[in-house]
Amino acid sequence: MRCRPVTIGPNTIDVWRWPLDMVVDDLPRHVAALSDAEFARASRFVRERDRLRYVAGRGGLREIISRYLGVSARRLAFSYNAFGKPRLAVSEPPLHFNLSHSGGVAVLAVSDRYDVGIDIEKIVPLKEDIAGIFFSPAERRQLRALPPGSYTEAFYRCWTRKEAFVKAHGAGLSLPLDAFDVSVDPAEPVLLRLEGDTDAPRQWRLLNLDTPPGFVGAVAALTAGNAITLRYRSIEEEVSGGVLPLAAARALQRQLVSRASRM
Repeated sequence: MRCRPVTIGPNTIDVWRWPLDMVVDDLPRHVAALSDAEFARASRFVRERDRLRYVAGRGGLREIISRYLGVSARRLAFSYNAFGKPRLAVSEPPLHFNLSHSGGVAVLAVSDRYDVGIDIEKIVPLKEDIAGIFFSPAERRQLRALPPGSYTEAFYRCWTRKEAFVKAHGAGLSLPLDAFDVSVDPAEPVLLRLEGDTDAPRQWRLLNLDTPPGFVGAVAALTAGNAITLRYRSIEEEVSGGVLPLAAARALQRQLVSRASRM
């Protein structure tokens, strides 16, 4: 039986976070949520950890979205725009969402009003001058003005704000990363400039994402100037158990391969 869709409202974006290293109790519902195509893709991962993390990511995404729409997770169908941005093929009322994952952590932003993007990154040492290659001159100046010990975290702060904006914008790689500026200040996430759109800074909102230690993240939304807050939700609160044991992981692997071979 279909349940009533859940309303979020104009002043809130829901943010979900869950681990990609599955707990035992999560396995059946994540597997059951996958489409046949997702089963097939999961079976093609060479590394077992990557396979299980993909199942946890896609299964978690489907389970969460299904709660808002009041439909079965496996019945959800996704389509993609010309630049690869995912959306629900059928959604009434419309539901906007965006998924990101890094270092075994997945985050999902959901809104029933606004185009939204989210990005999370694990902070690791930088091996090349990525900012010099991809960031705008204004962003590079902001980073150069910081004490050396603050650079790495500030870089990731800038990177996640840019990635969240690009994902919400929906133009993918057709939007050059140096065609817009974001702030680096930890206390003021702001879109400062978008080439060809002088009104963009007033139309968009950037927000810092609360993350586990060692991570940085951001959310971007096209709110037409409306103020928004993030409401944090976690599927971890609804499950219990330990990390998926090796025997269960191998059983899942056999199930994925078997199902894919019948397709």
